[in-house]
Amino acid sequence: MSTGPANVDRWLLPDGVEEMLPAEAAKIEALRRRLIDTYRSWGYDQVIPPLIEYTDSLLIGLGHDLDLLTFKMTDQLSGRTLGIRADITPQTARMDAHSFRRQGPNRLCYAGHVLHTKPKGPLATRSPIQAGVELFGEAGLDADIEVVSLMLETLKLAGIEKANIDLGHVGIYRAVAEAAGLDEQEQQTFFDLLQHKAISELEQWLEGLSLSAEYIDLLQMMPRLAGDQSVLAKARQWFQGVSEDALAALDELEAIAQVIEQRYPDTQMYFDLSEVRGYNYHTGLVFAAYADGVGQAIANGGRYDHIGEVFGRARPATGFAVDVTKLAQLLESSPAEVKGIYAPASEDPAQWQAIQTLRSQGERVVCGLADQVAIQEELACDRQLELINGDYQVVEWR
Repeated sequence: MSTGPANVDRWLLPDGVEEMLPAEAAKIEALRRRLIDTYRSWGYDQVIPPLIEYTDSLLIGLGHDLDLLTFKMTDQLSGRTLGIRADITPQTARMDAHSFRRQGPNRLCYAGHVLHTKPKGPLATRSPIQAGVELFGEAGLDADIEVVSLMLETLKLAGIEKANIDLGHVGIYRAVAEAAGLDEQEQQTFFDLLQHKAISELEQWLEGLSLSAEYIDLLQMMPRLAGDQSVLAKARQWFQGVSEDALAALDELEAIAQVIEQRYPDTQMYFDLSEVRGYNYHTGLVFAAYADGVGQAIANGGRYDHIGEVFGRARPATGFAVDVTKLAQLLESSPAEVKGIYAPASEDPAQWQAIQTLRSQGERVVCGLADQVAIQEELACDRQLELINGDYQVVEWR
């Protein structure tokens, strides 16, 4: 029976989906382990959420964008709709609310595959490995500072000593829009124009609004409030007497920046006060990390205090996620290949005991198979196990 066209390239993978061969897999796995070990050393407990969940919980709280990124299917047992996770953050929020409740701060970390219906950017994979941390139950700036610091430590593990990070605060957009008296439709238009940094379009749109010159100037200035730390002082002059909430958000940004500058003096900080990424779920600080030669952010994070409400337990929350697949590409070198010991095929119980002893000592031992042609390069062995004078010994493989 024919199983399909004979000329189909059955080895092809879907666009944006990659396999990882041994050398790349070793690099990524070594980095993943180092990340989890680092997060645990900071007090974060590792969790392993399921790959699929009901969309009722998987897609709540993080906005429409996540819905579009999520593959969906029907559960053959319940008839309900399942989703393959495109982000692990909502899963940890569910855990904090139900599976792993704590009264005080709850620090969780994770590392696992996510799957996207379409790539997030040019050349991006649709099946990245995502790692990250989430800190629940603490509303103070100490928590935000901790997760930003841990994100920078994450970059250092990939050899990025001089990181570039963008800092913003979604509360500034809300405060300015409310102070100007924009209605719901006008706020949405203002949001879209800011998101696309459409300065000329913004100016044209503002001409049609019945606002005072003071607020016209302020709204026009918003996309221009971006740059180094001097932007904060400039923004303070614009917000003075206009919005106390915007000034409070500036205070938070400044306090966080001061600590980060002290802890990581080589970090380049860029402030964008019109940053509205994640507006649908972020409630305060938002940040992203970049590296030379990589067009898109390697890591993103921020505060999202309201996500727990959908699970019946509203808790302050802040965290970040990093693309381990992309981060591993920045490593200048791969882990040193561990050369092994080749043990020719044998039924001798003494050889088996010698092999097990070597493995218990951390050695990599590859056993030969019957009628196997031992190709040293493929086996990645530089030594072999030989019976010498009645004793199994490890000798150089020539």
